[in-house]
Amino acid sequence: MPKILIPTALYGQTGGKQEIVVPGATLDEALAALADCCPDITKHLFRESGPLDGSLRLRSYVKAFVGDTDAFLLKGGATPVSEETEIRIVPSIAGGAGNAALDLPNAESMSLSQDEVLRYSRHLIMPEVAMDGQKRLKAASVLCIGTGGLGAPIALYLAAAGVGRIGLVDFDTVDYTNLQRQVIHGTKDVGRPKIESARETLTDINPEISIETHEEMLTSENALRLFQDYDIIIDGTDNFPTRYLVNDACVLLGKPNVYGSIFRFEGQATVFWAEKGPCYRCLYPEPPPPGLVPSCAEGGVLGVLPGTVGCIQATEAIKLILGKGEPLIGRLMLFDALGMRFKELKLRKDPDCPICGANPTVTELIDYEEFCGIGRGQEAPVAETEAMVEITAQELKTKIDRGDNFVLVDVREPHEFAIARIPGAKLIPLGQIGERAGELSPDDEIVLQCRSGKRSADALAQLQERGFKRLKNLKGGILAWSDEVDPSVPKY
Repeated sequence: MPKILIPTALYGQTGGKQEIVVPGATLDEALAALADCCPDITKHLFRESGPLDGSLRLRSYVKAFVGDTDAFLLKGGATPVSEETEIRIVPSIAGGAGNAALDLPNAESMSLSQDEVLRYSRHLIMPEVAMDGQKRLKAASVLCIGTGGLGAPIALYLAAAGVGRIGLVDFDTVDYTNLQRQVIHGTKDVGRPKIESARETLTDINPEISIETHEEMLTSENALRLFQDYDIIIDGTDNFPTRYLVNDACVLLGKPNVYGSIFRFEGQATVFWAEKGPCYRCLYPEPPPPGLVPSCAEGGVLGVLPGTVGCIQATEAIKLILGKGEPLIGRLMLFDALGMRFKELKLRKDPDCPICGANPTVTELIDYEEFCGIGRGQEAPVAETEAMVEITAQELKTKIDRGDNFVLVDVREPHEFAIARIPGAKLIPLGQIGERAGELSPDDEIVLQCRSGKRSADALAQLQERGFKRLKNLKGGILAWSDEVDPSVPKY
């Protein structure tokens, strides 16, 4: 017999049942059987003519999916169903089971003022939250690592929900390029410390809660101290050393780590909690080589994407505080914004994990930049090599003004070249440098440039391997050219 999955909004009409197995060979017959066993649901699902005329007479705000396909795209009410069929009812929702709960001993002693009762009234009338749940939110503390793309929606919604104490860790300042996605900051905040802007916004949203700021870089020296006094840690960072640092500190302290990551149109989210499931090292035992995975500054990110993933992270944190629902422990959610698809992967705890396994070898925080291949030991020779082949924006302008004979090669992507360019540059994207090296002569002096100087340094190394010797890399890329030579060139 087919199984009907009941949406949360209709639990009250099914006696709290989330799944109901019913008889029926077609969708209409299955829905009629549902109406027979749960009469209260009829007026919510069907128009007066009822479900048994073969036309699937659901109300206009209700959809029925057979498997993952809208029944209207199949055969409507005549769509055949079987014992293996899952029918999902999806009603529209107006605006604004197994669980893992935090130990919050102070929650019972909390009280809500009249203003707080009014503020959180839409929570209080939900039986899954109610007064006890709102007191748990007030008693809870969450530390947000970063107030950027992910940290912005996370902090905004935790503050609005009434999480009593929110900590913010950040040391960056607001830049114009942040405003496309970091919605906790505004144009007036450009140049200000992000942590000040975020605190001001959150206090305006909810003056009833406490905002604690830590304007410092998260390091192995301060992570345990910062994490110790918070119930949940939320990772809103954008680099691998900090991700491993957050994970390891959470494992050592027994804290849940609500994880999210974003790139271009794709996002990931899960909850790492070593006491109840896998940790980040179980999923990714080792980091990728430096430079293999481009940053958002190099690859871009859809502005709304961190809003989606950050809201998922905030939701997971609230579920952990309330002790309700099924958290993403042991499940990695993948989000494809272009295809508008979510996919779930099952994660397992690695018994040989170096920090949360049976015989851990990582028992204290380490040097995570070195672990990720960008430690201090590598910095000196790299810097020395770059200094030997770098040219500044002013020096490049002098060469152009003198009419020197050289070739300027832009290794960015075509869509970046369309945004801004240095006059006279030849476009050869970094990924094509190897195959198009024949377009360049080893006898020529060649200046390579990109957005900030990193990709052009990679291109320079590739050409050196092919015997090119007269090479220079534009220090700071086209950003430096805009800052030092021609402000009319747009920065991005």
